[in-house]
Amino acid sequence: MIEHRGTLISEELFEKRFVCNLEACKGACCEVGDSGAPLEPDEAKLIAKHYAAIEPYMTARGKQSVKDQGYTSVVDMDGELVTPIVQEYAECVYAKKDRTGVWKCGIEQAFHDGKIPFNKPISCHLYPIRVTKLKYHDALNYHQWDICSPACEFGAKLGVPAFRFLKESLTRVYGAEWYEELEVIYGEWVKGRT
Repeated sequence: MIEHRGTLISEELFEKRFVCNLEACKGACCEVGDSGAPLEPDEAKLIAKHYAAIEPYMTARGKQSVKDQGYTSVVDMDGELVTPIVQEYAECVYAKKDRTGVWKCGIEQAFHDGKIPFNKPISCHLYPIRVTKLKYHDALNYHQWDICSPACEFGAKLGVPAFRFLKESLTRVYGAEWYEELEVIYGEWVKGRT
């Protein structure tokens, strides 16, 4: 682990190559799983507050699922605050397939269309990083998921380290200066390995 301004960064984020390849995976991370996307408490409040603006970007069964469950976020079996899923199908209620069959995030689409002031949940935006909140640090670990093998292959082909693919989301959470310093740390890390 590399310590950097309140974070502990797994070296796997430097070692692993990763670039989402939606043409290959079809956004499977929005569809596969037994629980929704982890949410920060403030994200859950924002989703509830702006639900009417997000709803047009959802499927009919996603909307019905929110209506049936009565909530725009839920606590899962592990006690984590998450997005609800459509029970019979397992996709996130906020996911919708585009005309090419790729699952897209309705929250993200509403944000890009200027309908809401926030982007998709940070846990989705940071993937394949999983953040663990420690007493004095955020631990940033690389999460391996078989449905993301196309992203690993594409990242390897392009030579893009996982952390660099996540520049936008890391900057969103930790700031531009933090990210620029991380690039310097990566450069030193690479030199130390040669």
